Amino acid sequence: MFEPIEALDTYNKNINILLGSGASADLFPTLGLEIKGPNNEWQSIETLATAFEKNLQKRTALFMHYYNTCIYPVQTFDPAKVVTGKGLTNLENYELFLKTLLGLLDRRKELNRKINVFTTNYDGCLAHTADKILMNGSHDFVVNDGSSGFQKKHLHAKNFNTFQCQTGIFERTNYGIPQLNIIHLHGSVYWSKNGEKIEVRYTNDFTSILNSKAIDKIQPFSEYLGTKGATTANIPNVSFTTKHTETFWDAYDKLPVVNPTKWKFHETVFEEHYYQMLRLLSYELEKPNSILITFGFSFADEHILKLVQRSLSNPQLQTFICCFSQSGAQALREEFKLWKNVTVIAPPDDEKLDFTNFNKYVFSLKPEKYIPPVAGDLP
Repeated sequence: MFEPIEALDTYNKNINILLGSGASADLFPTLGLEIKGPNNEWQSIETLATAFEKNLQKRTALFMHYYNTCIYPVQTFDPAKVVTGKGLTNLENYELFLKTLLGLLDRRKELNRKINVFTTNYDGCLAHTADKILMNGSHDFVVNDGSSGFQKKHLHAKNFNTFQCQTGIFERTNYGIPQLNIIHLHGSVYWSKNGEKIEVRYTNDFTSILNSKAIDKIQPFSEYLGTKGATTANIPNVSFTTKHTETFWDAYDKLPVVNPTKWKFHETVFEEHYYQMLRLLSYELEKPNSILITFGFSFADEHILKLVQRSLSNPQLQTFICCFSQSGAQALREEFKLWKNVTVIAPPDDEKLDFTNFNKYVFSLKPEKYIPPVAGDLP
């Protein structure tokens, strides 16, 4: 049975959302792979990156694959060009999700009306969806991505502490405009280094750092990683010249996203912002009357895992961890078994807690009641 989060009972609390790659799973590939290791364990970009730490050729091929399949599609993403049924549904789910948050903010009476949406995704789905809602004119709200400026926008952590309000004609009344803070914990493809600052520019006119020859060279390697029944023992070798290797890593290390090996940035300016955002998450979770809701997030990032666990010493923090599967829920129940202020939400047997079910049964202003299928109705 899906366990609903009583959204209408949470609207007047300090709401924090943490979204992981599962939120965009039908638009972009995740770090998971189809191959297994020597002990029949599933492999991911993260596990292979660690395994190939001393094998420069395979490590280079792996990160070329990662860039070509996970990063470049995000860099060139245009929501208007999504045509697949699953992709369109994914975008609709983002819209439903944001409208639920805005519905909660509409019920608040305080001046500072904001919700923090933390995400480890470096795509722009939240920003694109918020912009679509604003263009439709159905909601009046502010999107705060931490940037400020006019012709050029630059990122700064202090900007998340600002909010906007409207006054009456004679300034006798103040009205806080609902605000969604979008906080990228692992960076964003829309960031770039500008001196000692981070510039934010929402564009998709990126040029791939891989040429066609490099893509052709890693094709057998990439295909093997997506082959069901394949194992790490038989991953094909790929050979690169020293020049090609150095050229790739020089370009890759400039990307404004966390490296999925030890969750580190290569540029100091991004690294500093990363830790500022972690401190912001910690600060928000330590506030009185706070709520944390996670979705599509596996807690593979140990920095965030330990931060959340430390924050749970705040008795006024209520945490809801929404898991895609029963097995994932079991693992996280074990991880968080010491804390009573944690609720792990799992799907029923033979169901998955995907974005659609999350919006429908778990987190909604009017959640539906899940009705299990009758055996005779099954195909």
